Amino acid sequence: MVGKKPITLASEDSTYSHYGLHLIYPWRQAREELEPQGLGCTPFLTGPPECFGAEGRLAYKLFRDLFANYTSALRPVADTDQALNVTLEVTLSQIIDMDERNQVLTLYLWIRQEWTDAYLRWDPDAYGGLDAIRIPSSLVWRPDIILYNKADAQAPASASTNVVLRHDGAVRWDAPAITRSSCRVDVSAFPFDAQRCGLTFGSWTHGGHQLDVQPRGAAASLADFVENVEWRVLGMPARRRVLTYGCCSEPYPDVTFTLLLRRRAAAYVCNLLLPCVLISLLAPLAFHLPADSGEKVSLGVTVLLALTVFQLLLAESMPPAESVPLIGKYYMATMTMVTFSTALTILIMNLHYCGPSARPVPAWARALLLGRLARGLCVRERGEPCGQSRPPESSPSPQPPDREAGPPAGPCHEPRCLCHQEALLRHVATITNTFHRHRAAQRCHEDWKRLARVMDRFFLGIFFSMALVMSLLVLVQAL
Repeated sequence: MVGKKPITLASEDSTYSHYGLHLIYPWRQAREELEPQGLGCTPFLTGPPECFGAEGRLAYKLFRDLFANYTSALRPVADTDQALNVTLEVTLSQIIDMDERNQVLTLYLWIRQEWTDAYLRWDPDAYGGLDAIRIPSSLVWRPDIILYNKADAQAPASASTNVVLRHDGAVRWDAPAITRSSCRVDVSAFPFDAQRCGLTFGSWTHGGHQLDVQPRGAAASLADFVENVEWRVLGMPARRRVLTYGCCSEPYPDVTFTLLLRRRAAAYVCNLLLPCVLISLLAPLAFHLPADSGEKVSLGVTVLLALTVFQLLLAESMPPAESVPLIGKYYMATMTMVTFSTALTILIMNLHYCGPSARPVPAWARALLLGRLARGLCVRERGEPCGQSRPPESSPSPQPPDREAGPPAGPCHEPRCLCHQEALLRHVATITNTFHRHRAAQRCHEDWKRLARVMDRFFLGIFFSMALVMSLLVLVQAL
């Protein structure tokens, strides 16, 4: 027979070859097992080893008979117009990496392919009841099923695993594989996002009329899955499609396994979200600080700088995308709120420090803000009960001294008459007018300070409510 090479034993543990099949047989171990039973091994052989048992000789004979005229280059079908059915089964073992920036998913899979080889059949009774053998997969025909959305630049390499060949021609090929597939990552709900990554398997050269791919079961198996610390697997359903591409007229069937993932957000909530929530709740307290403390604006600026640092940390871990993630929107809304609160704090401090030369509080502001709003927010003076505000006082105008009530004009001969104290009365009137003007300016200044306290209390409630509502809306997503 052409290509047949004799088997030659070169040493006690040697390698022999037959029809391109390389086997290593432990002659020393076989002799130690067979000599106590009175059986020995022939030192040099030119055919199958005589020390093989009956099952080994039958398997050797079966292998020789099956592959005498077999070729792995053609589809193993009796009729060339008949499509070969291939059943595909995928078992997810581990999620190695999810690269959101490059949108590449790396998985460790166990891939099982089953088909029927019309030229590899035998009668088990003719070979001592031998109904299955395991041989290297490179000796038989294998379907060229590859991952369509492969994201690896290297050429696909065939796994050097054995196939299980049964007497009815059924071939089962189990091979492990590390796949790197492209996956469109949507980070709009980060860190509470869910991803759908598809893995599409199909034949590269055989159309649907030559090779038909069918999934085994409705989904991939997760029985041996190793839990991932960042992603939780919700399922991996399978779906068969038949597509027609522009290059070819015949249809091409494929099987798509869609991996459903949900991110475990606990680490992101503790490291990125909770600090921002606490800082955002701290920002409105700047309105509660006394204006004389001098730290109102400093607190707002400090909070704004802290949020900027967290925003930079978030930007480093997020891939560039068209849609802004949920946590990014929360950061921007919080920074905008802190910016406005700092600006309003500056305006309120300007009201607080209005000098004596400032104009009086307008009538509408006195009635609306110092009246109704002050009572509603319980902004009161010392000793004033909550819900009652100090009635607005009108500043008394200075009155000149009443000359009609004094002594009559003209010369007076009484030595103790008040007419002789007219200069003193004018000085007293001047002092009284100055005191009234000072009281009026001081009262005006107090009105502006009280108006600033009312505005502080009002914006404290507004911004604290906004920060609380925004924080609750984001934290509810984690439940």
